[in-house]
Amino acid sequence: MLAFIREDEGQGLVEYALIIAVIAIAVIVAMVFLRGQIQNIFSNIGNNLT
Repeated sequence: MLAFIREDEGQGLVEYALIIAVIAIAVIVAMVFLRGQIQNIFSNIGNNLT
């Protein structure tokens, strides 16, 4: 039982998953606050392509 508690092989994977989750949340929050500006940028790109 003690060997199971002391195992830390999955620790690195969990840390990477947490980092990715924090980055994803930050990107989503930034997109919510910058929604209008992002929409204008894509509209300009679409207008220039046509």
